Amino acid sequence: MKISTRGRYALRVMIDLAENQSDGYIAMKSVAERQNISLKYLEKILPVLVRGEMVEGIHGKGGGYKLTKPPKQYRVGDILRLTEGNLAPVACLEQGAEPCKHKQNCRTIKMWTKLHENITNYFDNITLESLMKK
Repeated sequence: MKISTRGRYALRVMIDLAENQSDGYIAMKSVAERQNISLKYLEKILPVLVRGEMVEGIHGKGGGYKLTKPPKQYRVGDILRLTEGNLAPVACLEQGAEPCKHKQNCRTIKMWTKLHENITNYFDNITLESLMKK
C-alpha cells in the first residue's frame, strides 16, 4: 500500500484548516501558499473533502473553507479512505472486490487480512488534533 500525493496533501490541508480554524473560512490560496501546494492541485482535493463532508466551502469574496467539526473528531483513516479509496494492501481485500477464487486455499490471506486490520486500526486511532501537536 502506498499513500498517494492526494492523500498526503489532503492531510496537510486538513491540519492547516484545523490550525487556522479561528480565522473562519480560509481562502484556498492561503492554504496553498502555507503548504506549498499548487492551487490547481488543491482545486482537485478540496471538492473531495467537501463531498465527504469533512470541510465546507463558500465561494466569492470572504469565502473559503473550514472544518465541519472539531479536529479531535477527524480520524486519519477516514480522511485517507476518502481520498485514497481504500487502505487494503491487496486487491482481494478491497471493499466490493470480487471474491478471489484462490481464497479457500490461499496461504497468505490471513497475513494480508492482519496487515489490513493493523493499518486500519493504526490510522483510525490518529486524530487530526493529535497531528496538530508539534
